Amino acid sequence: MKKFEARAGFVMQAYRFALDPNVGQEQGLRSHCGAARAAYNWAVSWVTATWWQRRAEQSYGVAEEQLTPWRPMSLPSLRKAFNEVKHTDARFAGWWADNSKEAYSTGLANAAAAFDNYTKSKQGARAGRQVGRPRRKSKRGARLSCRFTTGTIRVEADRRHVTLPRLGAIRTHENTRKLQRRLTAGTARILSATVSLTRGRWFVSFQVEVIRDARPPSRQPDTVVGVDLGVKHLAVLADSTGKIRYVPNPGHYDNALAKLRRLSRRVSRREGPDRRTGRTASRRWLKANAERNRVHHRIANLRADALHKLTTEIRAEYATVVVENLNVAGMLANRRLARKIADAGFGQIRRQIEYKGEWAGGVTVKADRWYPSSKTCSECGVVKDKLPLHVRVFACEQCPLVMNRDANAARNLAALAAAVVAGTGVAGDQDAKASNPRGADRQTRATTRPRKRPGGRAGGAIPHQRTETGIFAEPERSRSGDGKNFTDRKVGIADVRLWNQ
Repeated sequence: MKKFEARAGFVMQAYRFALDPNVGQEQGLRSHCGAARAAYNWAVSWVTATWWQRRAEQSYGVAEEQLTPWRPMSLPSLRKAFNEVKHTDARFAGWWADNSKEAYSTGLANAAAAFDNYTKSKQGARAGRQVGRPRRKSKRGARLSCRFTTGTIRVEADRRHVTLPRLGAIRTHENTRKLQRRLTAGTARILSATVSLTRGRWFVSFQVEVIRDARPPSRQPDTVVGVDLGVKHLAVLADSTGKIRYVPNPGHYDNALAKLRRLSRRVSRREGPDRRTGRTASRRWLKANAERNRVHHRIANLRADALHKLTTEIRAEYATVVVENLNVAGMLANRRLARKIADAGFGQIRRQIEYKGEWAGGVTVKADRWYPSSKTCSECGVVKDKLPLHVRVFACEQCPLVMNRDANAARNLAALAAAVVAGTGVAGDQDAKASNPRGADRQTRATTRPRKRPGGRAGGAIPHQRTETGIFAEPERSRSGDGKNFTDRKVGIADVRLWNQ
């Protein structure tokens, strides 16, 4: 599916407002979100049923040309198939007309995107971690969300209501003047609206095409700053003029940890729900759990507010910002620092600096993940072989430089901006190629990991997918003779050949 691109002079921006729906409107919101989940589950089951059917037929020795044909996974094909079965399928026939068609389109679009990501990941055409096969969404754990792209979608002139298809006018908790002014002036156009239940409150998010005039930094437009993220200090800023500034870590979660522990003990003493026995939660448990959730929601809101203020201030002051391309997911594997890192929000800082820099017409340089910013001397350029994490002061052995390791790293990051502009390939120049700056200090794996099963789908490889045979794949779960218990077995060469027939 072709990705939407904004027109020349426009940028994509989201405006999110909290809603205050009445009882009937909240029931309609939940119905639309449930319809989106039901359509998603139908699409996943409809497509994967063919995969398992083909695999069963192959186990019976059916020839390739006689196997059940693949079912399409594109959005138009899913819409056509769903429109045919919704009138006769007992799962939808009695209530599908109660919701807008956009609810079902939301689920089908999400399913089509999930299958597309899975296919590209299996073919090696998608960066990042390998994406697993799409699975059905649980009614209890799925996030309530629904997207509207057609129909009546507008912000009312009173700046206190928004109108959505089949839901009508819903009062907003806050004033919508920021978006209403742009719509009235003709500098914004609403493309879609997404309603979702987040942290116990309903929100509507408008995807808007906006004209934003580039505002260059007013304070230091010609200064380069390096941003080094950390736990003790949320960020250390070192600019090209030699100024170093420390941004303390607010530690919102740690500040509320004692209160959360007390509330969690109170929740544990109440009679909570039990799915195994069918026991429902008591009123006292619901009240205690709601009080604990309010603390979690407040922590998340404070964190988001602090990060937005920090990144906006950085972008308003500097035109060129150098940030690190940290492996946040890998850093969270450290059980000693995971809580601190998650509370800091490293990934959000980099993301916000990037898109706010595009709005302001600035430059964002991403340092290479393996660039030794902390181990490199910012004065003479000598790189240390080792610098343990507990050593917080950098002392150079070749020159008399002694300073905080985070400040030294921020100075090195600021110096990388000149290298990127010159095209040396260091730290973020995507087109140029340079040697690994970390060198021999980078840890490498002595043994190679076993490759995963080449079959893209159950019952065969994805069409036009390059497969490899002669290897062992991951363990597969198979049913035992009683049809209830599962056992693990290794998938060998014979199985790989069977999948590729």
